[in-house]
Amino acid sequence: MRIKAGFTLGYECAQPTPMLLVLNIHPSRRVDLLSEQVLYFDQQVQPWTYTDGFGNSCTRILAPAGTTHISTSFEIYDSGEPDAVAWNAVQHEIQDLPDEVLVYLLGSRYCDTDKLANFAWQQFGHTAPGWGRVQAVCDFVHNHIAFNYQNADSTRSAHGGFTDRTGVCRDFAHLAITLCRCLNIPARYCTGYLGDFGVPLSPAPMDFSAWFQVYLSGRWYTFDARHNFPRIGRILMATGRDATDVALSTNFGPALLSHFHVVTEEAFAYA
Repeated sequence: MRIKAGFTLGYECAQPTPMLLVLNIHPSRRVDLLSEQVLYFDQQVQPWTYTDGFGNSCTRILAPAGTTHISTSFEIYDSGEPDAVAWNAVQHEIQDLPDEVLVYLLGSRYCDTDKLANFAWQQFGHTAPGWGRVQAVCDFVHNHIAFNYQNADSTRSAHGGFTDRTGVCRDFAHLAITLCRCLNIPARYCTGYLGDFGVPLSPAPMDFSAWFQVYLSGRWYTFDARHNFPRIGRILMATGRDATDVALSTNFGPALLSHFHVVTEEAFAYA
């Protein structure tokens, strides 16, 4: 299938403000592009890109005073296949994990493992290690948190989501990641596009989405505690320890997000 995706974001800055942007698709998806994916700016900026320590494509700018709009639009090929399911995928012993995976067992800004470790083992210690244990975590988180855009809180941690029992997709992801890490399962945060493919259209405006990946049987597998079933058409933008590492923008000074519009829809080729 062909997917058309993109966005227009507007930032208001009272003075020239350095910004770090994570707005490109992930390098692993570039091979699927059917058109170029470029960031456009309606102000005079000099963007430069680099690859961060997690393998994400990042952009740095000095946003001028006033409003700066950033946009992109592209088409990408997607297999149309749902997220892989591998019930036989096994959990590795910690000593057998690759060095670069170990960081995804540790607590982080939004994944406060120290506060949830006892609960994790009490709740899931009886489950068999591997895919089934991760699915049990997803089932719990899916039923424990009530999705509500009005209750979004950019400062809420996994323990906060566990306590508040409400939030948005990032809260589902943070709690599931944290519980997995408490159970010695490497888990990392993912952000990207997820359109309403194969599901009823949402009445809410399109947004970016958050999910997570776990390391089982020598590879990363996708899980989504909010939706809790395999989805079609994910377009990965970035991965990291938690939302801190993949924030759409990190502003080194006051900046207001004044405009937000995201598109993710099926594109049709005409002869």
